[in-house]
Amino acid sequence: MKAMILAAGKGTRVQPITYTIPKPLIPILQKPVMEFLVDLLREHDFTDIMVNVSHLAQEIESYFHDGQRFGVNIGYSFEGSIGGRGELVGKAMGSAGGMKRIQDFAPFFDDTFVVLCGDALIDLDLTAAVKWHREKGSLATVVMKSVPKQEVSSYGVVVTDEDGRIQAFQEKPTVEEALSSDINTGIYIFEPEIFNYIPSNEEYDIGSQLFPKLVEMGAPFYGISMDFQWVDIGKVPDYWQAIRSVLMGYVNNVKIPGNQVRPGIYTGLNVSVNWDKVNIEGPVYIGAMTKIEDGATIVGPSMIGRNCHICSGALIDNSVVFEYSRIGSDVCLMDKLVFGRYCVDKTGNTIDLQAASLDWLITDSRQPMSKVNKMSPLEARAIVQMFNFNDSSRSA
Repeated sequence: MKAMILAAGKGTRVQPITYTIPKPLIPILQKPVMEFLVDLLREHDFTDIMVNVSHLAQEIESYFHDGQRFGVNIGYSFEGSIGGRGELVGKAMGSAGGMKRIQDFAPFFDDTFVVLCGDALIDLDLTAAVKWHREKGSLATVVMKSVPKQEVSSYGVVVTDEDGRIQAFQEKPTVEEALSSDINTGIYIFEPEIFNYIPSNEEYDIGSQLFPKLVEMGAPFYGISMDFQWVDIGKVPDYWQAIRSVLMGYVNNVKIPGNQVRPGIYTGLNVSVNWDKVNIEGPVYIGAMTKIEDGATIVGPSMIGRNCHICSGALIDNSVVFEYSRIGSDVCLMDKLVFGRYCVDKTGNTIDLQAASLDWLITDSRQPMSKVNKMSPLEARAIVQMFNFNDSSRSA
């Protein structure tokens, strides 16, 4: 069976991570989120997968190649052009426009097919969803998930009748305005006839353009509400929460990698740490070749990437630290995400440490310590306390 993964977006709501990592490759404890989707598709016999790519396309293609090592066949549809210096210049065509481009090139989708957004962890019975779609004689089906009524304002709401036929959509309605508690999960099932309603060579979106057209024309367009795990990473706070959920064991299909060396503490290979001289409270994951100096404290749920260096006196509490980060002595990170030169709080507010002249606090672990500015512990604590994510002049 055939499927498509939508992977052409820039992931602007997950910046600064997506400055250098395409959204589908954002790691969930060392494994890209798109790899979980490929695993799910394979488990349900979707072995021919097209992926539309644009932003940092070469990164996605270099990781997955033709899909053979994942037990599937993967092809790529690049959206954009080649610049004057031979560089790839991405120009996404929208989710529906990307589908149409593939079909116009050659009629790839010749039977019922599934389309997944490449930015969520899901544990869904795709086989059951496709069976329901076919029994309904549906042209297009949206897989929905019911959420508590007080959370609907964070999602796109789908309104259906008693038979499951979609009547309307509401984008992030207030609790009072919401006509349903079923939300759009970005998981779609289509028949090939759907391409009759998508224009060629145009930027065209599934949610905002194709779906309203189907409702207006009274097409056999349905929504099925299913009970499954769905962890969205559409924004930085979502990603931060996804890591916490995995570490705390709330996501069924994601296991904490590495070896459990202490209760709730998992490590990759060759971590340098004297367990008797640090304070680490799980759940915590520490990547391979990371050094934890004596006197450091790590409180879970927290993730430390590979090849990091956590200096003496540092405190990391409920935070995510990406690979090759050095956290300076006596630095306190609480509810933070560290990515390269950026420090982000759990609401998504960002400090560019270099621009704010605070890059001595968090540096690249590959940089020799002799080149890192040093301050006394008292000075360090005073500067760290000045972290103010409400100062717009420091926002990236």
